[in-house]
Amino acid sequence: MSAAKATALSTRGLSKSFGSLTVASDIALNLPVGARYALIGPNGAGKTTLINLMTGMLAPNSGQIFLGGEDITGLAPQQRVKRGLARTFQINTLFAGLNALEAVTLAVCERRGVADHFWQNIAVHKEAIEEAYEILVKLRLGDACYQPTRELPYGRQRLLEIALALATKPKVLLLDEPAAGVPQDESGDIFEVVAGLSDDLTLLFIEHDMHVVFRFATHIIVLVSGAIFAEGTPAEIAADPGVQEV
Repeated sequence: MSAAKATALSTRGLSKSFGSLTVASDIALNLPVGARYALIGPNGAGKTTLINLMTGMLAPNSGQIFLGGEDITGLAPQQRVKRGLARTFQINTLFAGLNALEAVTLAVCERRGVADHFWQNIAVHKEAIEEAYEILVKLRLGDACYQPTRELPYGRQRLLEIALALATKPKVLLLDEPAAGVPQDESGDIFEVVAGLSDDLTLLFIEHDMHVVFRFATHIIVLVSGAIFAEGTPAEIAADPGVQEV
């Protein structure tokens, strides 16, 4: 019998409210190392709120967040990134004036602590440039490395945002609707690239397209009204009559 995988990210009793409005209620989840988990639920269920809590964009009223074995509940977002927790957003947050290679190289230099000197002599950042190019190739963006970000098709902009997150060398990557705004017939392409990322990288993604969810997720968490309603394998979730109702 194989040993259980170590936990990459977990929460215990995580709760958040704004006055009388509860947006997260006693959430306990465990993401194993290398997981490919999907977070689904109706609009307003609290999916993005949960990611904001885990990444430090919001402070919980109670509960704890652990990255591996470390309690990161009190850490600022940038401190969590340095420890290996990265995310993307529903809306692109890109450097429109840079080309793809410059943008990812800048992110690599930021991780290395040399971003302040990025423009003084870019030639000294050869290793960072090489690392950035490898990331772009991994996300099928190698042929677009010199193309200005603003000129990239929207689907490739979404991939570039993932490339920027990968430049931080995360252990856990949270994807908030990575295919949002992308035509439905192209969203599968984005997830195929994501599915090909390292097995050491733990992924949790929010997605509304159930065809994509059931194709790429190994485990599904259903969130309703800020609480975990159900979780299980795609087959278990598909067979759950309660999930079908919500």
